[in-house]
Amino acid sequence: MINLLPHEIKEDISYARRNTKLFHWLIAAVFALLGVILIVAAGLLFMQHSISQTNKQTTVAQDTLKIKKVDETQKKLEEISTNTKLVVDVLSKEILFSKLLRQIGSTLPSNTALKSLQIDKVQGGVQLNAGAKDFNAATQLQVNLQDPKNGVFEKADINSITCGAASTESAGGLSCDVNLRALFSKDKSFTYLNPANKGVKQ
Repeated sequence: MINLLPHEIKEDISYARRNTKLFHWLIAAVFALLGVILIVAAGLLFMQHSISQTNKQTTVAQDTLKIKKVDETQKKLEEISTNTKLVVDVLSKEILFSKLLRQIGSTLPSNTALKSLQIDKVQGGVQLNAGAKDFNAATQLQVNLQDPKNGVFEKADINSITCGAASTESAGGLSCDVNLRALFSKDKSFTYLNPANKGVKQ
């Protein structure tokens, strides 16, 4: 079949066909772009919803913790624990004076007498003042106090020994005045929390 149409009309028909194909491709591209936009939008909405739900759950959990006052309760428990340790520490160093005096009295050699004692620090030791008949009795007192068999003091040092006739009248014949510094034994049998003293009262 012979096409007798003019050349211009042939070109117009050819361009028309091409334009139709391009238009179809353009429509397809537009629909594809719309599909991508919808997918992205749906993803963003899902993420936003998830974030919102997570924030709500976090807020609810925080409110629940505040209501239960977990932090406050934990702080109180820590304070109670600290106070309990402090009480135990203090009681472990608290002296049963009646028992301490009996133990010191049992260590005194003959011709000596305890006049006074002063506890500066319970965990450290005591200052003792005693009367002695002579210098030998005074030194024997120091030896007896630090004897580990007595279980009272770990160490005893003589600060001073003063002997003279002037002290005889005031001390019932004990002419020497002895001042000593003694450190408690580590195993104190005269403290409140010593196992042997449970239930003991002064």
